[in-house]
Order: sequence, then structure tokens, then C-alpha cells
Amino acid sequence: MSSASLAVPRHARPDQVRIAAMSVAIALNLAALLALMRPMAPQWAVQAQRIITTPISWITPKKEVPPPPRIELKKLVEPKTVPHPQPIAQPLPVAPPVVNTSDDGTAPAVVAPPTIAPPAVDVTSAPVEATLAYRATPLKYPPQALHSRLQGQVILKVLVDENGMPQDVVVEQSSGYTLLDRSAREQVLKGWKFEPAMVNGRAVRAWARVPVTFNLNEL
Repeated sequence: MSSASLAVPRHARPDQVRIAAMSVAIALNLAALLALMRPMAPQWAVQAQRIITTPISWITPKKEVPPPPRIELKKLVEPKTVPHPQPIAQPLPVAPPVVNTSDDGTAPAVVAPPTIAPPAVDVTSAPVEATLAYRATPLKYPPQALHSRLQGQVILKVLVDENGMPQDVVVEQSSGYTLLDRSAREQVLKGWKFEPAMVNGRAVRAWARVPVTFNLNEL
């Protein structure tokens, strides 16, 4: 027997065994795959039913809301105000002094005429300006001014209350000498008395111009 004839029967038997083994393996794999797919079949069916029975809702677009109307802002026109004319205070003329010589040797006091001329001013807001009469006008020549031979006239602006008492004294026009100005202011503030100004029958505070003269010839 030759080697070629022996080779045929050797290879023919293993091929059948291999085919049978492969067939068995394929059959086992199919059986395992079917066994794995059987429990999942109901779940797939449920999922498929849900997908089919899920209602489809259409989304309708929202209506566009028109923008609010534009508001035009107009400038507020303020009413024109008519300015009220303010009363102009007229300066009161200084009355000519009247010399009243005293008997006790003191210097003469300057006394203005007892006339009252209050302007039309609200008495509750500010003192008025008036020409006031005098009740008492004691005046002494300052010794130092007398020794230095100083003389002159001082114009004072005096604030007089409702009782006729000086409350404030301001030098409006100087005599040219500080000594005479200071002496006149202090004496009028401490010792002089006036008739109070009257407005509508009522005593009010008032500013009055008071001339005070220091004259060496009248001693």
C-alpha cells in the first residue's frame, strides 16, 4: 500500500468530527441566545406599545404681545409768576436840632420835634422807622473831650421798644472823634427815654435817628 492511499482515510475522519463539533457549538450558541432573548421579549413589546400609544401633542406658538404704546413726555409749562413790588423804605430826614439848655450845668441835649411818621410796614415782622419824641435826654460832656476841646455832632440810630426804652444804638454818622461817638452811644443807651412809636393805635418797636451835639459854646 502506498503513502498516498493511506493519507486519504486519515484526513476523512477528522473532517467529520470537526463538522459535528462545529454543528454542536452553533446549536448550543443558538439555544443560549434564544434563552437570553425570551425574558426580554415582553419588555420590548411593552416599550413598543408605549411608543405607539403615546399621544402626540402639537405645540402651538405663543401669540406675540404687541409692545406698549410709546409715552411722550411733554415739558410742564410753569405759570408765569408776577413779582410783587417790594416797598422801598424812604430815608427819614433828620429834623433840625432844638437846643434845650439844662439848669444843672450839663451840656445841652438835642431834641427832635415830637412827630411820628411810621412807614407802612407790618409791625409783627420788623421794627419800623420813625421820628420819636423824647421823655428824658440827660447828656454830660466827657471830661477828656472837654479838656481836649473836642466838639461835634453824632447821628445815632436807636432801636426803641414798646415802652420807649433804647435797646440798641448804632453810630450812623460819626462826629469825627471816637471819644464823642462812644460817649454819645453809651449815654443814650443807658439814660435816655423816648415816646414809643404808634401804629394803628398800638405801641411798636421802631428805629429812630437821634442827633447828639457836643458844643463847647453852649457850656
